[in-house]
Amino acid sequence: MSSSKHSSELRRLALSVLQPGFVGTEAPDWILRDIGDGLASVVLFSRNIVSTEQVARLTTRLRAENPDLIVAIDEEAGDVTRIESATGSSRPGNFALGTVDDAQLTEAVAADLGRQLRTAGVSLDYAPSADVNSNPDNPIIGVRSFGSDPEVVSRHTTAWIRGLQSSGVAACAKHFPGHGDVAVDSHHDLPAYPAGRDEIAAQALPPFRAAVAAGVRAVMSGHLLVPAYDPDLPATLSRRILHDLLREELSFDGLVVSDAIEMGAVTRRYGIDGATVKAVGAGVDAICVGGESAEEATVTLLVKALTAAVTGGELAEERLAEAAGRVGEFARWSAGLRASGTAGEAAGVGIGHVAARRAVRLTGAARAALPLTAAPHVVELAPVTNMAIGKETPWGVAVPLRERLPGTTSVRVRGQELEEGTVALESCALEPAVGRPLVIVARDAARHAWMSRAVTGLTAARPDAIVVEMGLPGAGTAAAQIFTHGASAASGVAAAEALTDASAL
Repeated sequence: MSSSKHSSELRRLALSVLQPGFVGTEAPDWILRDIGDGLASVVLFSRNIVSTEQVARLTTRLRAENPDLIVAIDEEAGDVTRIESATGSSRPGNFALGTVDDAQLTEAVAADLGRQLRTAGVSLDYAPSADVNSNPDNPIIGVRSFGSDPEVVSRHTTAWIRGLQSSGVAACAKHFPGHGDVAVDSHHDLPAYPAGRDEIAAQALPPFRAAVAAGVRAVMSGHLLVPAYDPDLPATLSRRILHDLLREELSFDGLVVSDAIEMGAVTRRYGIDGATVKAVGAGVDAICVGGESAEEATVTLLVKALTAAVTGGELAEERLAEAAGRVGEFARWSAGLRASGTAGEAAGVGIGHVAARRAVRLTGAARAALPLTAAPHVVELAPVTNMAIGKETPWGVAVPLRERLPGTTSVRVRGQELEEGTVALESCALEPAVGRPLVIVARDAARHAWMSRAVTGLTAARPDAIVVEMGLPGAGTAAAQIFTHGASAASGVAAAEALTDASAL
């Protein structure tokens, strides 16, 4: 083979293992050119989405260059939504579904989501999160997990995969080998999972074994250090974890996708290009990139890094070709899955709403205090969310409550404002609520000291206040409480319904 022909073939192989994002609601010229040159996948984010119909036009244009193109999306429903980022998800997330613990309901919700994604032209969804949230202080998983019990998480991981794939969209179990017992956000730095192999086998791996048994054909690696398997390299860059554990021990023969390769957990030490080369060398078949680095220059950089690594002997050409082969195999399989359409009947209108309502829990004090008969003042305590959750995605209870009780007023308070003294709870929360009900909305109060203090102070001043917790439930309190187990739009509506008609739950 001539040098130029070999270079061209190497570039094609390198392009085929990338899953890049891009900016805009229409396909940029460089993406279309790269698809023609061998790019086999793209990933969509909220910046690419206006409506299901617009995404369908976009994916049709992309597939004009390659009918088997893998179109991925990071759509978990619940707090992490892309397809409904502008409105908030009309379906609850994993923790709400795990709380209900009805596998048929979980399957129906996932199938409902799958129908929407398939209509939009999506063929791969980076979901479900199969992480067991065994650390309540986890800053990155939380309500994205089905729960803290491996059996519950396994049961609902299975149901979610079956539901999604019945609608013609491929699932992707993440974040292998389990991101639930960490205390660092991998978007920023490298978290560690220090458990021994026996504990990992009992706690973190069962949902991934269940996912493989359920027919999942894609698994996403997590950017976390697991010293029991590899004391030096994070899972995404570790052959011991991706080959020895995932492929050999768990018998997974599908597509291994990296978590976003630009995340600080891997780039702070290796750079985005170095991390990409090491990931492919370790056994990753497809590199997800472009959540933050969505420019043509990033794809060019990564293609050059991969081809240079092959020609320089750092990366075996056979490994790159193997990865490209798995991408091609997955592309053909997912295209067939998409063409097969929806298996079974539609789940019915509003299945997400039904699920969100079923996930609501009320304390006895809350039941005794409800329903509200006068328009309340709502205080929403807003944390800084992790980067997986879109800053533009609305959440809360005030808006749906105002629709049911006109005259409802509200304020949203952030921890920094309280710490800086630019906002005082007395003036923004207590004074407007004089002579009327007070509703306090929290989101993971147990994880945020400022929020916990605010809830304690407000309920001390107003013992009759009702607290709506939209994150993980924390320690008990004497206050009347409503738990939604997630902050999706569907969960906000369900909370508003509980406040105005608790008997309906």
